[in-house]
Amino acid sequence: MTVPPGNQAPGNQVPGPRPAPGWYPDPAGSGRLRWWDGTAWTGHLNAPTPAIPAGRPQISGNTPVYNLFIWLIVALPIIPLIILMFWNPVLRLRTTGLRRVQTADPAAIFTLPYFLLIASAFLIYAVSAVMAYLDWQKLRRDGVVRPFHWAWVFLSRELYVIGRSVIVHEVAPRRGLAPVWATIGMVLLALVLVSIKASTLITAMSGQLTM
Repeated sequence: MTVPPGNQAPGNQVPGPRPAPGWYPDPAGSGRLRWWDGTAWTGHLNAPTPAIPAGRPQISGNTPVYNLFIWLIVALPIIPLIILMFWNPVLRLRTTGLRRVQTADPAAIFTLPYFLLIASAFLIYAVSAVMAYLDWQKLRRDGVVRPFHWAWVFLSRELYVIGRSVIVHEVAPRRGLAPVWATIGMVLLALVLVSIKASTLITAMSGQLTM
């Protein structure tokens, strides 16, 4: 593309061959585009058209899109669910006040499975972050351009799995979504197990209160 001379002020004539009318980089250095009418610069300015980022190139059909790291992120939540099944707090009553009123003892929930449940939640959070970073690095080495950033896992494991799978599916059509379906299955399993456990605990505590 022939660019008009830049040493002419707007309205000045330019001798010799003249480029076609159009928007060109402003010779005054404003960073915007100035209209060239075919004979001279004008006073019309316009913002430059933003560059459209290039799409992600597809990867080879032989390139693996799953690895141990992403499956660990998906499967780790099963650990607190297993511990939850062994958590069976016993309702204890204690007498308080001058009137000797009996109330439930809140310390009854603080059993070994309870502390294991809390500790496993923090441990899984940290391990998931490490696994997400390793998964992100693996995808980059396998040729995935701009994979979903691993730091999203700090906000939510499920968010990272979904974002990661969407981008992998983009560069590897008909592949990459299995972790999403596995995560959905894990969430449904957790809802079922937590509902059963809650129902069991409520029934057991109600029985203890009526004794």
